[in-house]
Amino acid sequence: MKKIILLFALIYTVVTSCSEPKEKTVGWVTESPYELVNPFIGTGGHGHTYPGATLPFGMVQLSPDTRLEGWDGCSAYHFTDSIIYGFSHTHLSGTGVSDYGDILLTPYSLDEELSIKDALNYAKTTSSFDKDSEKAKPGYYEVFLKDHQVAVKLTTTERVGVHHYSFKKERAKVLINLNHRDPLLKSSITIENSKSIVGARHSKAWAENQQLYFAMEFSEPFESHFLDEGDSLFVELDFGSAKEIMVKVALSSTATEGAKENLAQEGTSWNFSDYQQTAQDKWSKALNKIQVKGKDYDKQVVFYSALYHTMIAPNLISDVNGAYRGMDGLVHENPNDATYTIFSLWDTFRATHPLYTLIEREKTASFIRTFLHHYQQGGKLPVWELAANETNCMIGYHSVSVIADAYQKGITDFDTKLALEAMVSSAKRDGFGLKYYRNKGYISAGDEAESVSKTLEYAYDDWCIAQFAGMLNASDVEEEFSNRALNYRNLFDPETKFLRARMNGDWFKPFDPFEVNFNYTEANAWQYSLFAPHDISGLIKLHEGASSFEEHLDKLFSTSSKTTGRDQADITGLIGQYAHGNEPSHHMAYLYSYIQKPWKTQKQVHQILNEQYRNAADGLSGNEDCGQMSAWYVLSAIGMYSVTPGLDYYAFGTPMFDTVHIHLENGKRFSIVANNLSDENFFIQSSNLNGENSSASFIRQQTLLKGGQLTFEMAAVPNKEWGVDEGQYPIAEAKSASFVPAPFVHTDGMTFTDSLKIEIGSIAQGKIWFQLNGEAFKPYENPFYIDQSSDLAVYAGDIESKKSSDTLQLTYKKIKKGRSVELHSEYANQYAAAGQNTLIDQLRGNANYKTGFWQGYQGQDVEAIVNLGKPSTFNSVSAGFLQDIRSWIWYPKKVEFYASKDGKEFNLLGTVENSFPFDKEGAFIQDLTLNVNHEAQYIKAIARYAGDCPEWHLGAGGKSWIFIDEISVD
Repeated sequence: MKKIILLFALIYTVVTSCSEPKEKTVGWVTESPYELVNPFIGTGGHGHTYPGATLPFGMVQLSPDTRLEGWDGCSAYHFTDSIIYGFSHTHLSGTGVSDYGDILLTPYSLDEELSIKDALNYAKTTSSFDKDSEKAKPGYYEVFLKDHQVAVKLTTTERVGVHHYSFKKERAKVLINLNHRDPLLKSSITIENSKSIVGARHSKAWAENQQLYFAMEFSEPFESHFLDEGDSLFVELDFGSAKEIMVKVALSSTATEGAKENLAQEGTSWNFSDYQQTAQDKWSKALNKIQVKGKDYDKQVVFYSALYHTMIAPNLISDVNGAYRGMDGLVHENPNDATYTIFSLWDTFRATHPLYTLIEREKTASFIRTFLHHYQQGGKLPVWELAANETNCMIGYHSVSVIADAYQKGITDFDTKLALEAMVSSAKRDGFGLKYYRNKGYISAGDEAESVSKTLEYAYDDWCIAQFAGMLNASDVEEEFSNRALNYRNLFDPETKFLRARMNGDWFKPFDPFEVNFNYTEANAWQYSLFAPHDISGLIKLHEGASSFEEHLDKLFSTSSKTTGRDQADITGLIGQYAHGNEPSHHMAYLYSYIQKPWKTQKQVHQILNEQYRNAADGLSGNEDCGQMSAWYVLSAIGMYSVTPGLDYYAFGTPMFDTVHIHLENGKRFSIVANNLSDENFFIQSSNLNGENSSASFIRQQTLLKGGQLTFEMAAVPNKEWGVDEGQYPIAEAKSASFVPAPFVHTDGMTFTDSLKIEIGSIAQGKIWFQLNGEAFKPYENPFYIDQSSDLAVYAGDIESKKSSDTLQLTYKKIKKGRSVELHSEYANQYAAAGQNTLIDQLRGNANYKTGFWQGYQGQDVEAIVNLGKPSTFNSVSAGFLQDIRSWIWYPKKVEFYASKDGKEFNLLGTVENSFPFDKEGAFIQDLTLNVNHEAQYIKAIARYAGDCPEWHLGAGGKSWIFIDEISVD
């Protein structure tokens, strides 16, 4: 009898839960995955997502445009906006740079004809909208435009956007706008008949050469009015008193013929509901690949919205017949496969693509085949590809990670020989610091900006190449890249235990691990010093063992969340210095498992899952980044994460749901069950795999693909004995028989007056060898001094065979004694160059302000006094400056030079005006020189501030910079 009562109670709970308030957290949630998706998550804050209609990995992203510019307008929509400019057909999801917003259609109701001025300023067609009327589900969006009284519904096929407009006023019009958002290079609009239009839009933005073609068909006849016959920017369509209008808009990257064929194949109906239902069916099938069950409604909304966001990029670029525009700008035929675009690989290699190896294995193979098309047509694998354009945004060559990870996990349906060739080619290019990285084993801050991040990510990518080569039995390639994979160690400072920038053989100074500067990519030393996902064992050893490594991790999550240095909008979602809103931190919470402390991973992951994601428009702590933020959540919420893409396992965290079913493409199902799970019971007590006890804190891909069930027993206190024995915790270790880390040389600078102390160090086990002024190399034992200009060569390892890749070649210069400089302005720590003596050290900066040779001053005059040491006669005085207005750096308005015999009373020698154009883009260097014959001991230079950034500048109103290096007196 008791069983019957319990069963009735359970049935009652299930039946009533759907009609009860959504905030309830008791009783099983029974809504379908489709109904649980909230496309508005990420449209507020800095998530940069859009709420409009698209299909899984589809070509069309049909969405409202509410914002024309600005960082939070990257997707063309922000939840806080109150007006809609219209509905365009391409949008980026969660990027940090703006593009797309192509082919804007705006329904409106006006009696008079628009002028070109009206169209250009959106004045008469823009509408406020009823926020309560705004609804979105996967593949569907609707809104009511209040000013023009138009009800709008949108849906899509893969290549066709479908609009439905209901006009409440007497006059129905639609404006086609090809001049919207990114700069237009060329456009065309052709009226084929009273219901059909074709055209093209050739534009330049983040993608510098985007070609897009369209074919649109209307359910009602129109009269057309071109606003500007010459440029085909706008056409006004008048439908008279029509009350209901449907529009079908097909896109193509190849030609209008391709768009027309896409329309013919996919736009076969005039029933809007048919398209909407098909979109819902396709999304339901996609979202049901992972089924989660639990009692918390909001958590399931967040989960399925995250899964949805992982499936809206990459996007189709090929037509229904397989034709697509390639990286060479030409049209290619690929009838037997889909070809894709939008590869945000610096972000998505970490979790998005590993997730695809579980639930999108066939598409993963297509993605990789697309990569290889890029290599064949454009000469290299994609870095950040957009609309058949390589933007070269971000760092690394992470296509190799996606390829190696997929192959390791059994996805092999691509040309592996060509893939290895392309991977090696990517690693042997010269740009973005690779030349220095190959030659020295690291990039110095003086060689290239973001030198630390680039070195670390190149090393990881090289390990991926080595892994792939090993699986293909290409032993020579495997050996070469296994050696390169350890290059990250060249940047490990054994004193601070951080991965630091190198400068002139030494460490970049001054060092502040909280400082955001141009040695790191969108990060600081805290947020990059744990990036060696392929060699976590080696990183632990560099920290002198698990205990020290654990202490570093603990400090990461508990230290102050304040950063210093330059403002970086991407650094968000901070827990201590762990920044979940940006990708370099994403693997860090899982590192505790590698030192046999998986319970600490469970604690941190649980905190991140609950604090960094919410069912709200601003529910993401950072940019969505084409699925990466969401993929982290999807994997972590089901209880695991791919810490090292390229290895065949996932490290366990802590599950968010009582039951998870992963439906695999091979027809099998893998389930994860968490017994006794609650908000308090998030610690794993024990685990059982397919009926057998298992204490492993990781799981292999092949185990998942075989199907089965993993069961966790959960509790409110950690089981510190689970997942700690040999073989039960994950290991990531890179090995090379020939790698020797580069030495480092400590000095007070590259110039000196009397003598200079030289101290050499290394984390290598062998000897350090040095050569002074061309003499024979000898072993280094103790610090020594030089008292004359000298050349120094240093390497670590054996004198005859195994040695560090970088033999440091350093020149120290003795300069005149007595010369000094006194600064009366405060330079920024991140642009300190060599510190106090930078302006007289006779070392000059180059045209790249990020390389560390320049001294930077923001929002102020720069005043410096040079003491020549004794009264001296000179013929000229000069000061060197940099201008790079895109980076807010301008030459000073003028430089005033003064002279003094006693350092107290100064007389004006003269003023040098700057005549260089204030608005010229590019990086330029010039000396402002005053020719004057005079005798003095003290020279004062005052560089006058150019003023705040002007109105026409992206940083309008912001404080500009003066970058100065070297005051010369000759």
